[in-house]
Amino acid sequence: MTTMTGSRPQLSPAARIARMHRQGKLTALLLFLPPALVLFTLFVIWPIFNAANLSFFKWSGYGAIDNFVGTQNYQRLANHSVFHQSLWNSVKLILASLFIQIPLALTLALLIYKKTSINTAFRLIFFAPYILAEIASGVIWSFIFDGDFGVSGQIATALGIEPFYILADRQFAFLAIITVVVWKYFGYHMMIFIAALQAVPDDLIEAAEIDGAGRWQKVFYVKLPLIMHAIKLSAFFAIVGALQVFDIIIPLTNGGPSNSTHSIVSYLYTYGLAQLNVGYGAAVGVVLFILCMVTAFSYRRLAMGKGGAL
Repeated sequence: MTTMTGSRPQLSPAARIARMHRQGKLTALLLFLPPALVLFTLFVIWPIFNAANLSFFKWSGYGAIDNFVGTQNYQRLANHSVFHQSLWNSVKLILASLFIQIPLALTLALLIYKKTSINTAFRLIFFAPYILAEIASGVIWSFIFDGDFGVSGQIATALGIEPFYILADRQFAFLAIITVVVWKYFGYHMMIFIAALQAVPDDLIEAAEIDGAGRWQKVFYVKLPLIMHAIKLSAFFAIVGALQVFDIIIPLTNGGPSNSTHSIVSYLYTYGLAQLNVGYGAAVGVVLFILCMVTAFSYRRLAMGKGGAL
């Protein structure tokens, strides 16, 4: 039985199942969906509910979970100035990702997206930082910023000026973290844009040239509109990634100086796991999860529109 809504036919659930069975999709669905649901429940759903439950307890990670403290962990979180600073730092990372990292990646992609040997070499160079582990990137840049034995210290000595300890200065330490984050991830976004630009039909660009479009007109009226889906997707990845920055901060500043450079995740590690306060860390994790979900749904609604997809 089928029903008609306007001019577009819609199959009933029974008819859809019958069609899937005829096409062989039902068997594949029954074979692969249950294991996927089991794995999703074990590794996603269960940890979320377990963390939410732990957030109402004071627990060191050892022994029985029996010291119920209600909402004390969340109250402490709301009143802790270091957590407020970590939230603001995460916002700054998001802004830097959107207004420095994405434009830099897009500019480079527009310059080297064409398939030539020299462009391929530049792509490898720019993409190389993304291949490095985050912790390795942090260690490398901590040496560069070291005012005693690092690159910045050697430059200061060569210029005959006093060494400047960037990572020990409250005003510049977080700027150093932003620099490393942009350096680490811009190549990833650049490759997304290059793939999108290479998919732009050549005949559209040639038609624009025939119509008298200049270089910038082709960029703004042909190329950018056609890769807008990739820009939106890349911006979404940048936002979520900025909320999860951790491995770069630990070797660079470990949250210092004076707890001024923590992200939400490094705050969770320092005040939760490192201090054997798993319940408090779980509360931070729950807040981070809520922030990520709200950000994802808000971005989908605002940037993609109703019914849009990433």
